[in-house]
Amino acid sequence: MKVITRASAKRDMRRGYDFYERQEVGVGKYFFETLSAEVSSLQHTAGIHSKCGKLYRMKSKKFPYWIYYQIAGEIVRVVAILDARQSSLRIHQREMKEMNAFVRKFPVL
Repeated sequence: MKVITRASAKRDMRRGYDFYERQEVGVGKYFFETLSAEVSSLQHTAGIHSKCGKLYRMKSKKFPYWIYYQIAGEIVRVVAILDARQSSLRIHQREMKEMNAFVRKFPVL
């Protein structure tokens, strides 16, 4: 499968990078490399994760982050990469706003 990462998910990764880099130099780079590899792994593992509404949700193995994605044929679209430590209400609000807009734009048949 081909993995496509939306601009919003890339911004999420950048925010995570900035956060961890402020904690300690080099940790942001490790975060980015780890999450990038996990996103790439969806080429082979997409669809095995639990669903959250219309999206699949994969937990990062090294960081407290969720990777949200949708499958459309042979395409995996990563729509968000969210900090799991945020309140569930905030995550839910963002999911509903951004993810539903995305699903309307790219409906799965």
